[in-house]
Amino acid sequence: MTAKTILYIVITPLVIWALDSINITNVFKKNRYYQARALYLILTLSLSYLTVNFIYDFFLYSKII
Repeated sequence: MTAKTILYIVITPLVIWALDSINITNVFKKNRYYQARALYLILTLSLSYLTVNFIYDFFLYSKII
């Protein structure tokens, strides 16, 4: 497995754990559960992507990997 794959496996659960503390259903209108979950999924994927790329590039440019 590549380093990026390992980072995705480690970072994605951390992002999900961090986003679980936010109750985004209160932001949405009543009975809009599926839209709230879709936003939660998009936020999870986006934050995971950004975090993994930041960490990978940081280690790549500092010649640690």
